[in-house]
Amino acid sequence: MDEPRHGWTDTQVEMIVGNLLRTGVVLAAIVMAVGAVLFLIAHGSEPADFHTFAPERTDLRDPWAVLTNVADQHSTGLLQLGVLLLIATPVARVLFSVFAFGAQRDYTYVCITLIVAAVLLYSLFFGQN
Repeated sequence: MDEPRHGWTDTQVEMIVGNLLRTGVVLAAIVMAVGAVLFLIAHGSEPADFHTFAPERTDLRDPWAVLTNVADQHSTGLLQLGVLLLIATPVARVLFSVFAFGAQRDYTYVCITLIVAAVLLYSLFFGQN
């Protein structure tokens, strides 16, 4: 097993990445659970109307608007924030990997990971809605 001469070892990177992914998923689940409970408290007794399709509100598409909804204590904002946290978790993993490979001075993987990060970020910000 080749250990890098500089920076973090592969085992350290794997532990940090594992903790990052675990923390992101647990945090997203907690935020979504709180949002779901608050939504059911506010709207649980309302009858469901399955005959009319209502598309998602436009204020739940923009991350800043989602944060505004959360600050205004809207349960739908919390639910959407949970989704955003879940999406951000693998993106954070890729971005951390760039720094980890840089610390290990493994520049080939830094370049490859930057390409992956660019594709991810492009699809998030410029992909079709």
